[in-house]
Amino acid sequence: MASRNFYIQLIFRILLFCTTALGFAFSVLKENYVLSGLLLILIVLQVVFLIQFINHTNRKIAYFFESIKNEDFTLRFPEQVHVKSLNELNRSLNMLNEKIQEVHLKNQAQEKYYQEILKQADIGIFTLNKKGHILFANSKMEKLLNYKPLNHIKQLLQIDTKLFDLFSDLKPFDRKLIQLTNEREKKQISLKSTSLFLNNEELLLVVAQDIHKELDEKETDSWIKLIRVLTHEIMNTITPITSISDSIIKYFKIDNVNTNSNQIDENTIKNTVKGLEVIKEQSVDLMAFVQSYRSFLNLPAPDKSIVSAKRLLDKVLLLMNQNKKDEAITFDVNIKPADLELFVDEKQISQVLINLIKNALQSFNGKADARIKITAGINSDKKKFIEISDNGPGILPNIIDEIFVPFFTTKEKGTGIGLSLSKQILHLHGGSLNVISIPNEVTSFSMLF
Repeated sequence: MASRNFYIQLIFRILLFCTTALGFAFSVLKENYVLSGLLLILIVLQVVFLIQFINHTNRKIAYFFESIKNEDFTLRFPEQVHVKSLNELNRSLNMLNEKIQEVHLKNQAQEKYYQEILKQADIGIFTLNKKGHILFANSKMEKLLNYKPLNHIKQLLQIDTKLFDLFSDLKPFDRKLIQLTNEREKKQISLKSTSLFLNNEELLLVVAQDIHKELDEKETDSWIKLIRVLTHEIMNTITPITSISDSIIKYFKIDNVNTNSNQIDENTIKNTVKGLEVIKEQSVDLMAFVQSYRSFLNLPAPDKSIVSAKRLLDKVLLLMNQNKKDEAITFDVNIKPADLELFVDEKQISQVLINLIKNALQSFNGKADARIKITAGINSDKKKFIEISDNGPGILPNIIDEIFVPFFTTKEKGTGIGLSLSKQILHLHGGSLNVISIPNEVTSFSMLF
């Protein structure tokens, strides 16, 4: 409606201007200079009024958009003016102003809501641009880094130069673990980063969490499990030694009095020899147990070199096939890409692979259609991996968290050192060893490099 009235007035003014211009031309041709002069003055006034009419509307719209730009919604236009077109325009601008103000207030309330959530979050969050400017940092992040306010990563130089170097080199999808120590406390901070775009600008979103308490709990839990296993193994070895020693002592001591040599018969000597042989066997087992503990603690640093994944797996499978007793067990090997190479200690990784495959073979126990699948490749995080899967009985949920504990074993004969040693080897390679098991369906060990 406002546009229609505006155009009607504009057309009327232009027609009036054209009519006056024609009258001016006609009066000049008739040499009526007095009338020509009056019409010329009228033409000038019409042009001035037309420019004022258009500029008035343009200025009003310009003021409106300028106020919107500055988030000033107090601007109001009078809706009762003598020019009907301006009256309709003012009403439309006021309605648009109210709608924009309503949307703006909703966005502000929503933004304040999200900011309050981020402030109350138990993890540190901040975003920074490529120039190192920190655009947002919640209070938890400032508390973790013990610096407030955080505006630029150069401020981290005042905390720790290594911390500054770490944040400077941080890339999207990186995961880092740092330790910060001050006079009051020690923090183990886990960092995760991801990229996002805001207003066509690439930003880095960094999430930080103090996992010192969780690590302490895990460490305590690991010690408890280790002590439980050590106690169990040592007691199993020591108990027969103690019992047999007590029996032998009774052969040669009655009521705390040593027996005479003439009281010792051949049967006593035979029982004593048998007892000493058992004590020797138990002592040898205990020595082997301690030796395996020493080998776990004294694992050498990896001597890494570039190794072809295909050559490595072919070598391991050749060894396993020579020791494989059940011909019904099939191996399925998949390497992608085919020329995959690993930067590893070949001997140590071969030891891990042999141990994992050996465990899979032993788990089948005569199962029909037994299969072991070995997959090597690169995952979605651009990390190289080797995965060993089998369709054996699997690992029960109540013990799956125990299998990497040193000396824990479910086998009648076994030291329980294999999986813990394998995990330690992967840690020394900067990787990890993980397991997923669905009983009687699939068990999968993943070596991530």
